[in-house]
Amino acid sequence: MKAVGYRKSLPIDDAEALADVTIEAPEPKDHDLRVAVKAVSVNPVDTKVRRRAAPPAGGVKVLGYDAAGIVDAVGPQVTLFKPGDEVYYAGSIVRPGTNAEFHLVDERIVGHKPKSLNFTQAAAMPLTTITAWELLFDRLEVRPGKAPDPRALLVIGGAGGVGSMLIQLASRLTGLTVIATASRPETREWCLKLGAHHVVDHSKSLADELKAIGHPQIALIAGLTGTEQHYPAIVEIIAPQGKFALIDDPASLDATKLKGKSASLHWEAMFTRSTFGTPDMVAQHKLLDEVAALVDAGVIVTTLAQELTPINGANLRKAHALVESGRSRGKVVVTGW
Repeated sequence: MKAVGYRKSLPIDDAEALADVTIEAPEPKDHDLRVAVKAVSVNPVDTKVRRRAAPPAGGVKVLGYDAAGIVDAVGPQVTLFKPGDEVYYAGSIVRPGTNAEFHLVDERIVGHKPKSLNFTQAAAMPLTTITAWELLFDRLEVRPGKAPDPRALLVIGGAGGVGSMLIQLASRLTGLTVIATASRPETREWCLKLGAHHVVDHSKSLADELKAIGHPQIALIAGLTGTEQHYPAIVEIIAPQGKFALIDDPASLDATKLKGKSASLHWEAMFTRSTFGTPDMVAQHKLLDEVAALVDAGVIVTTLAQELTPINGANLRKAHALVESGRSRGKVVVTGW
């Protein structure tokens, strides 16, 4: 089958950084679905793994996590899906990736694709949706529902993939005041369109920006990018007994700076459940199905911003380069073989 992979970690401007390859189609076992992949999206994790993880000697590493496609075959323990079902999911970091014509994924982390979206639109959503949902409802422990909530949520990096989903979930499913950060006119408008109540400029003093809109202290902070740079400001603006959740990879983080305010620190890594096979890993199946229903009801929208076609090494290199630029908004999806 066709796939895109690499034999050596290389800069993305090297033609061999991601190349067209041919590999054997996999056979499903246990809870596996074999999915005929129709579209994939690229996330920062794709670029990080490509730069850091060399394939085994003489082998090819296939990347890709987000995917949308059609179930082609199922393993003997599968109960949630059948061949022909249209699905979307974010895969596992410890298994071969989705940049292939056929892909194996555990049914417990797969959702039924929103009926109102095509494969390209759906592929933009899973990884960022799971990350945003888990950060908001599991890590920050916000209760879903539109009951009035006096607290504000600050989304640092609101126009990125996770920020684009987090703004929607928080503004449409909770009573929180949602404040996003963005530094360019087009990303500011993107955040407002998705439901942010306020947008502040993270290239300026966050403390000053928040005071200007009447929110000098923030109860809930989501650090989606630049945590190392923004951490001093986060320590300053977080409210007493506030909560800070992050997803990026600062070189170091001094948690003792949060002690005086009894503020708590939370990590969100959406691959935790699939990597460790946690007893509750089926929660990702359930949340993806719930979000699909919200999409079909018009409550949540896809965060697709750019489409490339077909799925091949050249277009995946373009997508990786765009993500690595740090200036993308929403999601870039590569579709069709």
